[in-house]
Amino acid sequence: MVKKMILAVVIAGTLLWSTFVFAEVNLHEGLWKITTKIEMPGMPMQMPVTEHMQCLTRKNMLKTMMPKDQNQEKECKTINTKISGNTVTWTTKCEGKDAMEMTGKITYRGDTFEGTMIMISNSPNEGKIKIINHINGRRISECK
Repeated sequence: MVKKMILAVVIAGTLLWSTFVFAEVNLHEGLWKITTKIEMPGMPMQMPVTEHMQCLTRKNMLKTMMPKDQNQEKECKTINTKISGNTVTWTTKCEGKDAMEMTGKITYRGDTFEGTMIMISNSPNEGKIKIINHINGRRISECK
């Protein structure tokens, strides 16, 4: 009886471990060059493309998309994250003075990724604002 239980635990643990291994996205950790093109419907001019370098790991691959303002971070919560193959989707809600909702989708392909993040806020002065971020990344090297 004990041997059957141990065997069942080993089989269940192996199946659970393999589920997590296969659920990992194809992301090669390292230093990445991330390019963002911002689109604001109704805006008369195009926003400039921005680029930055960032060390990406499996642990921080979603945190790179969070707001950088320290006060805002405390009020933002990711309420829904899903991994399907190499694609990660999420929803983040920020409360407080600059309340907004973000939905995002990024597909990783080893040394590259591409995705879209849509932010919708309801500003007391400007009303409803929609910002679409088109995000691309390319791995440059190991992190230093």
